[in-house]
Parts: sequence; structure tokens; C-alpha cells
Amino acid sequence: QVQLVESGGGLVQAGGSLRLSCAASGRTFSSYAMGWFRRAPGKEREFVAAFSRSGATTYYADSVKGRFTISRDNAKNTVYLQMNSLKPEDTAVYYCAARTVPYYSALPADFGSWGQGTQVTVSS
Repeated sequence: QVQLVESGGGLVQAGGSLRLSCAASGRTFSSYAMGWFRRAPGKEREFVAAFSRSGATTYYADSVKGRFTISRDNAKNTVYLQMNSLKPEDTAVYYCAARTVPYYSALPADFGSWGQGTQVTVSS
């Protein structure tokens, strides 16, 4: 099992940027395919971005494509989510997640390890 801790959330004005970090500990970080999800108030948890275990391919929700970038640093056991051109509708708790299957997934149920989440609030 891997333990995940997110950080980097906060309050930002529309059009601004934030970078979220997800630090992993436990099993070898490079063994996991990683993803970012978010849950807005009153809504279901939704997919944001992910990549396969190798990190060779990245995937994004249409709502964030071109604005968000997912990346990983295996040497630091950390996954990042760079968020630019933020909009009020990006307001949510953001979670990182890990799965041992090497392929990407956009389904929360496919991920076995989750962080506690970090709040992102975008003001208009």
C-alpha cells in the first residue's frame, strides 16, 4: 500500500495558477499509475488527469485540457498538478490516487489508494 499526501491548495483569483503536489510513501512509487480527481460541493468525484505507470502517456478531462498539466518525479516520489487559467468552476477538493495496474484509468473505483485531499478555491 502507498500513502499519499496532497498539498498546495489554496484561494486564488480566476485566471491565476496553483501547483498541487502529492507526496507518496510506502511501496515503490514507480510501481503505480497515478491520477488526480476532484469533488466540488454537491457533486460526485470526477476525473481530472492521469498517466500510466510509465508516465509516458497523459490523459485529461475535457474541462481542464490545455490548462492543467500532470507530471511526476519518481526520484522525489511526487506527482504534480499544475493548474493555470483557473476558473471558479475548478473550485473543489482535489485528490491524488494510485493504482498498481499499469494502465491509466479515469474511474475512481479503479484506484486503491487515496490522499486526504486539498482544497482549491477560485474566486471570480
